[in-house]
Amino acid sequence: MGKLIKFLIYLMILGFIGLAIYAYVGPFFGAEFAPPQVEIREPVTLEGQ
Repeated sequence: MGKLIKFLIYLMILGFIGLAIYAYVGPFFGAEFAPPQVEIREPVTLEGQ
């Protein structure tokens, strides 16, 4: 049981390192993480009492 937990911890650490590397290197290979920036205007009706 201890070996399984140790393996899962190592796997989580490797996954985190891989994700961090992908986040830094991804834009060089065409992965775009930023959402498209579009201005949205929507009319709002305010009702007074």
